[in-house]
Amino acid sequence: MDLPLGPLLGSGKEAEVFDAGDLVVKLYRTTATAPKRAAFREASILALIEALGLPAPSARAVGQIDGRWGIAMTRAGGPSLADAIRCRPDRVSACLERMARLQIEIHGHPGTHLGSMKARLAVNIGRAPIPDEALRRRLLDDLAELPEGDRLCHGDFHPWNILGPPGQEVVVDWLDACAGDPAADVCRSYVLIRPVAPELAVAYVETYIAAAGESRDLVFAWLPFVAAARLAEGVPGEAERLMAMAASGSPF
Repeated sequence: MDLPLGPLLGSGKEAEVFDAGDLVVKLYRTTATAPKRAAFREASILALIEALGLPAPSARAVGQIDGRWGIAMTRAGGPSLADAIRCRPDRVSACLERMARLQIEIHGHPGTHLGSMKARLAVNIGRAPIPDEALRRRLLDDLAELPEGDRLCHGDFHPWNILGPPGQEVVVDWLDACAGDPAADVCRSYVLIRPVAPELAVAYVETYIAAAGESRDLVFAWLPFVAAARLAEGVPGEAERLMAMAASGSPF
């Protein structure tokens, strides 16, 4: 890609996002898992999402800049929903309702051509640093009994990945999109939000189930498996809490 990079806009464990004029460029770190494959995979997912009319960036190019693989895509302007929640505590309920509507809209589409969420959970549980092999076997056996699901799931849905003002939100970071059970996707949101804002994580689940008519028990039925799979991601400072949820199945 022959694009001039401007200021760094955001940074995560796997990638950095840079200003590129009318576009942004997401460059995967050289330490990321299979960065070339990740760049092409996310671009292909964005093409699928664009065809569905969902609020997401549009991929414009895939290539290398300074030896790093990345994607050029349309800009998602405005602050994140997390920033809006932090700056306007009086608007938390309204923000969570916007977030729930977005996730419900995503779940309203089939996850055609995407990998299975259950299969991904099983792979990650298999390679997670779980010292108790009996617990690992039990988790894998119990996971097999849960519904496969065929809905589009974002896989990384949280308020830091929702950008823009009310009514113009854009959901970013679609690399983990898959086909699965919406309850599992909401449970994943809970696990991602909880280390930063425990009360917000609980409030979001309650907001989603009220809006979608989902069962709280069905959402948290996925908790041991989502938590155990998250262990494979090696997130600093989370191992003890994730192990406790994987072993007990309790969200608190």
